[in-house]
Amino acid sequence: MNFCGKIVLITGASSGIGASTALAFARLGASLALTGRNNINLENVAEKCKGVSSKGEKPFTVVGDLTKEEDTKRIFEETVKRYNKLDVLVNNAGIIETGSIENTSLEQFDRLFNTNVRSIYHLTMLAVPYLIKSKGNIVNVSSVNGIRSFPGVLSYCMSKAAVDQFTNCIALELAPKQVRVNSVNPGVTLTELQKRGGMNEEAYAKFLERSKETHALGRPGMPEEVANTITFLASDLASFVTAANLPVDGGRHALCPR
Repeated sequence: MNFCGKIVLITGASSGIGASTALAFARLGASLALTGRNNINLENVAEKCKGVSSKGEKPFTVVGDLTKEEDTKRIFEETVKRYNKLDVLVNNAGIIETGSIENTSLEQFDRLFNTNVRSIYHLTMLAVPYLIKSKGNIVNVSSVNGIRSFPGVLSYCMSKAAVDQFTNCIALELAPKQVRVNSVNPGVTLTELQKRGGMNEEAYAKFLERSKETHALGRPGMPEEVANTITFLASDLASFVTAANLPVDGGRHALCPR
């Protein structure tokens, strides 16, 4: 897996899976464009990438909010202005919130879909002409919640199911132009996602303990494990893989209650 000469744009790169993915691509020689909402965290990730880069290269960073159309356009335009091409798009940015049909709201639905679906839709629209030119590829970060149904996170599950369908549809649309499109579907992964979604420390500790039972491998995943799968799917080693929704969930998607 060698990404020397390749330009990779990663969203949600200031923490969690996005940050780990940035480091993984940097180690493999990619030139990176990283975007996120937290400038301090984003710059910290960029410095770490420079430290592990085979070329000692610091990624290009653009701060912005992908739920704002003008920010999405600016992020993409500045990336293309800097590198003049794009080989890989990693749509990673996403949020989670709890809520069932009995206590959700249309505002929550809109928040989840604007971040998890609409922003990906928009950025991909902008990126596709460049990916066609480079015969590049897209990796979307979905979730096991897109494959399996779970109570209490209704809008999140629906949004990730939409990401999987989006992945598969555009994979078929772009296959004749040799652009591959895949998604990874993580299970519980040790990031700050759940805490940012409103889970307190005590509830989070119980959640992680419960994950030992809900994942066949007996533990939650690490962001680096998801990142390694993303780099594989983006590499030439996966040259005949498209329209795949690949679980990186320790077997959670296959478990049934007993």
